[in-house]
Amino acid sequence: MKVCWRWALLASALAGLAAAGCGGQKQEGTAKEAQGGGTPPVSKYDRGPRAFASPMDDSRAAQGEQLFQKKGCSACHAFGRKLNCPDLKGVTGRRTAEWMENQILHPEIMIKEDPISRQLFTQFALQMPNQGLTQEEARAVIEFFKKKDREPAAAR
Repeated sequence: MKVCWRWALLASALAGLAAAGCGGQKQEGTAKEAQGGGTPPVSKYDRGPRAFASPMDDSRAAQGEQLFQKKGCSACHAFGRKLNCPDLKGVTGRRTAEWMENQILHPEIMIKEDPISRQLFTQFALQMPNQGLTQEEARAVIEFFKKKDREPAAAR
């Protein structure tokens, strides 16, 4: 009878450890989902080659840099570090030019309709304001992003 007690205690301890292990994985998954992890969202605007893959226009990049400063984008965005909004370092390798153009031109629509934009809002809790840029100005800002992504790390 003493042997049965020990086996029952051992079996109970093992069952408890197994349950704790399974529970730990579930909590990790839940925390990961809360941080926007899991399956990445898919956008109809983010299919195809990344913006970085297309050639860069230096003159438009200079205009885009001026717009980036003039419109106050640097109050929320930076390259290589997070401020209040997503880090823009490598954005042209993560997104298509079409997605970025739509995000710049129509942030109020993107937040409602685009899964990537909604996920970013969930992470940063700050909606990007519409800066009133034209399509050509938005494209110039994207050229500036491409220029930043092509600079050596020390120049950023």
